[in-house]
Amino acid sequence: MSALSSESPAGKLGTTSPVETLPTDDESRRLSLLTLSLLALGLGIVTGLGAVLFRDLIGLLHNLFFNGAFVVAYDANVFTAPSRWGPFVILAPVIGAVVVTFLVSNFAPEAKGHGVPEVMDAIYYKEGKIRPIVALVKSLASAVAIGSGSSVGREGPIIQIGSALGSTLGQMISMPVGQRIALVASGAGAGIAATFNTPIGGVMFAIELMMPEVSVSTFLPVAIATGAATFVGRWFFGQLPAFLVPPLQALPADTNAIMLLVLYAALGGLVGVAAAGFIRGLHLAEDWFDKIPGRYTRHVIGMLTLGVLMYVLFVTLGQYYVDGVGYATIESILTGQMSIGWLLVLLFVCKAAATSISLGAGSSGGIFSPSLFMGAALGGGFASLLQAIGVPFQVSIPAFAMVGMGAMVGGGTGAVMTAVTMTFEMTREYDIVMPMILAVATSVGARRLLSRENIYTLKLVRRGRAIPKALHANMFLVRHAREVMDADIMVLPTEQGFDDFLREHEAEGRLRHVVVTRGDQIFGVLRVNTGLRRGLEGAHTGVTLGDIASRDFTIVGEDTVVSDVIERIWRRNAFMAVVVSGHGIPRADDVTGVITREHVANSVAEGVRIYPR
Repeated sequence: MSALSSESPAGKLGTTSPVETLPTDDESRRLSLLTLSLLALGLGIVTGLGAVLFRDLIGLLHNLFFNGAFVVAYDANVFTAPSRWGPFVILAPVIGAVVVTFLVSNFAPEAKGHGVPEVMDAIYYKEGKIRPIVALVKSLASAVAIGSGSSVGREGPIIQIGSALGSTLGQMISMPVGQRIALVASGAGAGIAATFNTPIGGVMFAIELMMPEVSVSTFLPVAIATGAATFVGRWFFGQLPAFLVPPLQALPADTNAIMLLVLYAALGGLVGVAAAGFIRGLHLAEDWFDKIPGRYTRHVIGMLTLGVLMYVLFVTLGQYYVDGVGYATIESILTGQMSIGWLLVLLFVCKAAATSISLGAGSSGGIFSPSLFMGAALGGGFASLLQAIGVPFQVSIPAFAMVGMGAMVGGGTGAVMTAVTMTFEMTREYDIVMPMILAVATSVGARRLLSRENIYTLKLVRRGRAIPKALHANMFLVRHAREVMDADIMVLPTEQGFDDFLREHEAEGRLRHVVVTRGDQIFGVLRVNTGLRRGLEGAHTGVTLGDIASRDFTIVGEDTVVSDVIERIWRRNAFMAVVVSGHGIPRADDVTGVITREHVANSVAEGVRIYPR
């Protein structure tokens, strides 16, 4: 009996026709697309309101930490006024560190860091399940961190908050894992859209980083949630983009445009190297701080260092610069108010160090806003250098800064479409799109040469959690069964003796697929290793093929699409599909081939192999 493989007990399928399968548990719980879309609409509204409350909470805490004022109004695009505490403002991040560590340590360790890796981990390894308390703790911890001066962004927290809300909704209402993951991605996209007023960027972010599969049934909920969250955000924050940029000409309508494109590409390569350095530096900082015993101790040390850096910049340059999200510095660069090359390079270095220290020590916040800051500073500094060496055409510092922003985000996160669309939406400067596409491409290419993992996946890979780096449409899945089936099969009656069958084929020494028939009906299937007869000389089993045939099979037509074949095999827990020709009730004479699970796996692998890696 060891000479064959049936993988499941017999007796599950009928013998005359393809049996109608009962819906699986996931299928029975599947929500209609309309229902899922309505849930996404509600999720988008709630996430949008959450983004509004989150930003107000950041403003309240910022005013408390820096000036002791119980005021919500706060414009992140305006530089922070000198603190009434004077040099004691150094302690603001320290106090924030104590509060953040208390919240994270006691209620939700997942709220530590920049949030996106935890959401990706939940999607790929935890069936989209995120604890509901994460939304509350992440919002409080991140608001305290940003408000007290930690050099982190507000997009990571709202992504995790929106994802947690989507996951909670998906756990409260019975639905398949795939639909719950769609709600998690919807919450993430809605959070991004509401925070930055970037609906297209929110959708792109969800598609590139959150969704294992893209189809109408997954895209529609994301689009609805993102649109709803954007509407709520605009209701409270207004229609203006994140950054107000005066009109500029990124590319002149003459031959100088070619040279400028070359320079934009060079900037992309430089930013890609910087992105790889930032990724490595952030994780080195995490490793270094992990060696310091005690969560409170390491976080306090890190925030004390940040406080000192912040105050030194204030004393020497007149602004704190590296505190919080850093939008004021970005706005200043994009409007041409800050164009000194050495200052921009210095700010890039300081922001990279401040963000690495903040997140490495245990703060809670995102890396998107710091990446925008670093990209703007590096792009502006690059343009300033070009002006200093006297290139024979006009170079716009704001234009190069904008391109640097997209290149840094794209290079660091690997989300290239998100980087282009979000930077465009945040500035509403369409002329910058073509240079930015070129710079983002070269940035990602340069970063991948130095670091295969992006800032999100490297954190997960270090935990042993591999995350796919691309979405593949497997062309094997749209082929027909007759194109992929194994036609080298045998169709034998149930009365055929198993011993006689092995003797007839013992010289072959290979796996044979056998379709067993009873009269004119398909009865079962076998997969037999004919070479095992050599070890059974003299043995007599006395069984027939009908006695040992497996009934765990399904029947498909030659024109059935392979994706449907796979679905039927999965639904019936079968290990083989029998392919038949013609229509109506399948007969023994109609059998033309078989498709096995192993055959599917090998073919799918071959389909993926054609894509560049």
